[in-house]
Amino acid sequence: MTLLAEDLLLLLLDDETGKPVVDSAALPRVLAGAVLLELALDGVVEPAGEGEEVRRGRLVLRSESAPDDAILARAVARLRESKPMKPERAIEKLDKGLREAVLERIVAKGWVREGKAKLLGIFPTTVWPAVDDTHESQLRTELRDAVIGGAAPSPRTSALVSLLAAVDATAKVFPDGDRRAVNKRAKEIAEGEWAGAAVRRAVEAVNAAVLVAVIVPSIAAGGTS
Repeated sequence: MTLLAEDLLLLLLDDETGKPVVDSAALPRVLAGAVLLELALDGVVEPAGEGEEVRRGRLVLRSESAPDDAILARAVARLRESKPMKPERAIEKLDKGLREAVLERIVAKGWVREGKAKLLGIFPTTVWPAVDDTHESQLRTELRDAVIGGAAPSPRTSALVSLLAAVDATAKVFPDGDRRAVNKRAKEIAEGEWAGAAVRRAVEAVNAAVLVAVIVPSIAAGGTS
């Protein structure tokens, strides 16, 4: 099984141009959010609840063992280095080098290739156009069935939709759909009863943290212009 972060990155890269469909601030943050949700779905991490020694809402590791996957194991190690932290702080901590690690994965799997292009026709930039879209096509079919077709989504599909919604990218993944209807359905899925209480808290915390992590740097950049 692929990581949520791998599937999410495939969806957020334009197949033709190889460029991300979200801005450079949003991409690494939402990938970090995907890693946190993966750990939550696996029961490895969750926000603390009422009556715990850790302050409510801070992320708590529930497993002593490291995940088998290298990206998840690195994330757990970084979380373990610090005291329990807020989700937005965890996302900041996890996003360092994550984009590159996930890109390396999907290139190695033959799904995209690394290429060169010019930004505004002048500045050199790196792009990742699609090579083999078999996996992504299956992924998009599952998402389309849920978002546009109204089918009941699996927990992983719901998690992906919630992450896309957090960076306002659901309609970009389905440009042929009615934007308002797509966004409404994405919100319904993200807020739906597809996960247990612990994962539900994690979804809400991660989505809110991604939003904060994306908006704050944008405001800061705007203030210095």
